[in-house]
Amino acid sequence: MHSSAVFLIEFGCIILVLGLLGRFAGRFQFSPIPLYLLAGLAFGNGGLLPLGTSEDFVAVGAEIGVILLLLMLGLEYTASDLVSNLKTHYPAGLVDAALNALPGAAMALLLGWGPVAAVVLAGVTWVSSSGVIAKVLGDLGRLGNRETPTILSILVLEDLSMAVYLPIVTALLAGAGLAAGSVTLAVALSAAVLVLVLAVRYGRHISRFVSSDDPEKLLLVVLGLTLVIAGLAQQLQVSAAVGAFLVGIALSGEVAEGAHSLLSPLRDLFAAVFFVFFGLHTDPASIPPVLLPALALAVVTAFTKIATGYWAAKRAGIAAKGRWRAGGTLVARGEFSIVIAGLAVTSGIEPALGPLATAYVLILVILGPLTARYTEPLATRLLRQRHRPPAPEPSEDVPVPTDAYETIDDQDAVGHA
Repeated sequence: MHSSAVFLIEFGCIILVLGLLGRFAGRFQFSPIPLYLLAGLAFGNGGLLPLGTSEDFVAVGAEIGVILLLLMLGLEYTASDLVSNLKTHYPAGLVDAALNALPGAAMALLLGWGPVAAVVLAGVTWVSSSGVIAKVLGDLGRLGNRETPTILSILVLEDLSMAVYLPIVTALLAGAGLAAGSVTLAVALSAAVLVLVLAVRYGRHISRFVSSDDPEKLLLVVLGLTLVIAGLAQQLQVSAAVGAFLVGIALSGEVAEGAHSLLSPLRDLFAAVFFVFFGLHTDPASIPPVLLPALALAVVTAFTKIATGYWAAKRAGIAAKGRWRAGGTLVARGEFSIVIAGLAVTSGIEPALGPLATAYVLILVILGPLTARYTEPLATRLLRQRHRPPAPEPSEDVPVPTDAYETIDDQDAVGHA
C-alpha cells in the first residue's frame, strides 16, 4: 500500500479513537486526558498497535498542540488582571511552589536521578491543570463561588512562573552552562516584561491591528502570529509555549473572544494529539516499576495542594467550606506536567522520568475531579465528629418515668390491634 494511504489510515484511526474516547469521557463526566494518554501507550512502541508512517506528523501536531494550549490560556487573562494578581496573591504563589515542588525534587533525589531530573520533577508536581480545573469548576457550577477567584489566581501565578521556569529547564536539559543559562533566563524575563508592558499600554492597538470582521482572516492572522512568535522564542532558547502564552496575554477584548471561539476546535484536536504523542514515547512495560513511587508522590502532593488552597482561601477571608473546596479543586495535574516531562523525555536525561510522570498524571487527573467534589463534605463531616461533645451519661439520681414505657407499649398494642 502507498505510504500516503497508510498515513491517512493511521492518522484517521488515531483521530477516530480519540473522538470516541472523548465521547466516552463526556458521558461519565470526567477528563479525557487519561484516556488520551492510554491511547498513546497503545499506539506506541511496546503497545498493541505501533504506528509507522504517521509518527512524524504526530510529533509536529503535538508541538502545535502545546502552543495552542498556552495561547488559549493566555487569552483567558488580560495584562492588567495578571499584574493585579501578582501584587495581591504572590504569597499564595510562593506557598504553592514550596509545598508542591519540593516533594517532586525530593523524590527524584531519593531515586538517584540527579539535580537536573529533580528540577524537572519539581515542575511536574508543582503545576495544577488549568484545563481540567476549569472544566471541573464549570461542571460543578462553582464559577461564581467566592473561592473561585483565589483558585484562578493561583493558576495564573503558576502559569506566569512557567515563563521563568521553562527557560531554566530548557537550558539545563540542553547542558548549557551557568552563563548561557543566565542569558536564556534574562531573555525570557525581558520578553515577558516587555510583552506585559506593551499589553498594558498598547493592548488596544495590538488587538485593533489583529482584529478582523472576517473569521477566516482573524483565525489565520492570530494562528500565524502565534506560530511565528513561538518559533522566534524557541530560536532564542526560550520555550515556544511561553511565547504563545505571551501572545495570548497581548490580545484582549473582542479579538480575544473571537480568537478563543475560532481556535478552540483546533486546540482540542492538537492537544489530544499532544497527549497521544507523550504516550507514544512511553513504553507501557516501563510504568509498573515506577507505579509505587508515582502513587506515593500523588498522595503526598494531593494533600499539599489541598493545604495550599485552604491557606490561600483562608488568607482571602473565605469561610471554612470554601477553603476546603479551593484545596480539593487544585489537586488535578495535566497538560503542563506533561509538557515539562515531555521536555525531559526528548532530551533523554532519565528514562524512567517519563513513565513516572505519565503514571503520576494519570492518577491525579482521575483523582482531581473526585477531590474537588468530595473534599469539602468529607472534611466537614470529619471535623464535626471530632468536635462533637460526648453524650451525657444517665444519672442514677434521676428516676426514669415508667409511664413512658407504658405509653409506648400501649401505642404498640393499639397498632397491633
